[in-house]
Amino acid sequence: MSAPIPATVGPVARAAFAEETAVMSDLPYVTLSCCVSLDGYLDTARPPKLALSNAADFDRVDEVRAQNDVILVGARTVRRDDPRLLVRSSERQDRREAEGRCRTPWKATVTLSGDLDPAARFFTLGDTTKLVYCPRGVADALRRRLGTLATVVALGDEPTMPAVLADLGERGVRRLMVEGGGTTLTEFLAADLVDELHLAVAPFFVGDPDAPRFVRDADFPWTSDHRARLVEARPIGDVVLLRYARSERVDVWPPGAGRT
Repeated sequence: MSAPIPATVGPVARAAFAEETAVMSDLPYVTLSCCVSLDGYLDTARPPKLALSNAADFDRVDEVRAQNDVILVGARTVRRDDPRLLVRSSERQDRREAEGRCRTPWKATVTLSGDLDPAARFFTLGDTTKLVYCPRGVADALRRRLGTLATVVALGDEPTMPAVLADLGERGVRRLMVEGGGTTLTEFLAADLVDELHLAVAPFFVGDPDAPRFVRDADFPWTSDHRARLVEARPIGDVVLLRYARSERVDVWPPGAGRT
C-alpha cells in the first residue's frame, strides 16, 4: 500500500518520497514500543525487572501486541528479563483466532553469541512460532540446543536489522512490534526502519549510570533539522504516551492488518 505524496512538495522531492515509500512498503510495518523513566532509562542495573508502566498502559501494550504479527526483542532481553511476549487478554486472543490468526503473535530474537537458554519463557510459553536470528557460525550449535523449540535463521556473519526485517517480510509478516532492549531499539532506529515509535514516560527517575538506557549512541534519522512528527500525546494514568511517526505509512496503514 502506497502512502499519499504531499501536494506541496516539488517534483524532485516527490520522486524521492515515492521511491522511499515504495521501498518501505515492501517491508513489514515496524512499531517500536518501550517505557522509560524521566531520565531515559529502561530499567535499573540489577534485578528484579523495574515496572515503569502502570496497569492501564500494560493493557494498551497488550492491544498493540494483538495488532501485530511478530514481537521482537534482543537476546540480552531474553536473558535478562525472561519475558513471555504473549497477548494476555483472552478476548484479544479470541479476536485474533476469529480473524484466522494464531492466538498470540510470533516471537523473534536476534543473537550474536547464540547464548540462549531453552528453558527461557520466550521458548516455553505460547503456542506460536519462535524465530531466532543468528550468525551462520553459531547456527548449527544453536539448532542442536533449541531443537524444535524455535526456528533458527542464519543471516551471514552477523545479522543486521534490515536483513531480519527482509526475512520476516518473505515469511508473510506485515506488522512487527519491537520491544527492546536498548541495543535493538538503537539498531532499528539508526537503520531508519521504524514507521512509528510508542514512547511511554514514567513519572520518576532512575539515576543510575549503569542502568540500560532507551538508546545507545548512534546516527539517528531524527535530528534537530529532521524532527519526528508527533501524532499522539495521551496521559494514561500517571504515564504519558508519546507516539511519533517516522514514515507516511502511519497515516494510511489499516489497524489490525496482520497475517500471522
